[in-house]
Amino acid sequence: MYLTWLDNNSWLIEMGGQQILLDPWLVDSLIFGNMPWLFKATHAQPRPIPPKIDLILLSQGLADHAHLPTLQQLDRSIPVVASPNAAKVVQSLGYTQVTALAHGESHILPDESGDRIKIQAMPGAPIGPFLVENGYLMTDLTSKTRLYYEPHGFHSATLQSVGSVDVIITPVIGLEIPLLGSVIQGNKTALQVIEWLKPQLVVPTAAGGEVQYEGLLTAVLQEKGSVEALRMALKEKKISTQIVTPKPGDRFQPILVSA
Repeated sequence: MYLTWLDNNSWLIEMGGQQILLDPWLVDSLIFGNMPWLFKATHAQPRPIPPKIDLILLSQGLADHAHLPTLQQLDRSIPVVASPNAAKVVQSLGYTQVTALAHGESHILPDESGDRIKIQAMPGAPIGPFLVENGYLMTDLTSKTRLYYEPHGFHSATLQSVGSVDVIITPVIGLEIPLLGSVIQGNKTALQVIEWLKPQLVVPTAAGGEVQYEGLLTAVLQEKGSVEALRMALKEKKISTQIVTPKPGDRFQPILVSA
């Protein structure tokens, strides 16, 4: 397995011989609802589109996960696995191989040598009162390596029944809007999901490593928690999970100990 953090929630996951582009925002600015005065994020440097993409994996239909300018740049014939909400986004753009996964459903990603990766949708972040987006449990069917991804720190109690994983990609720092509550609740839930899934490694996501922010919303967002605070909590509980904080653009191989 190799992981490349492309900043914010965007990742290139190389697993089972496949290259999976996860929640990509690679080009142009990130703006919600055509309101740059409220929130606008810009990469300090553009992120190159990977030359080989076997699958696009989308956890949410919001712009920071299903980023329209990026999706418009990609080949519409690349297979997509997505939450039902995100599936509507790529279908509207003319993508031809779209699989929408409801919670609990799975998709097998094969290649010419056979089935390689199982992707299972788990309940993720609530978006409003009636919509819950996806997290994903990914299993390399050859090596049995497992990775869990959820980008807002909303972890379903159903995870307690899936057994251990090797790597978790999730926020460890929270973002809150006063009086409205958590947008990202990594500081509140990272320790709990580690206790549930017992990973060897946790890799933080959702932070803007090399991103410039503008707009009214940035003035009120408050960060809560830190990587060091989580490390201290793990030490106090005698949990051996390690936290790895890659730099944007760096491809790294998680060092995993076989069971």
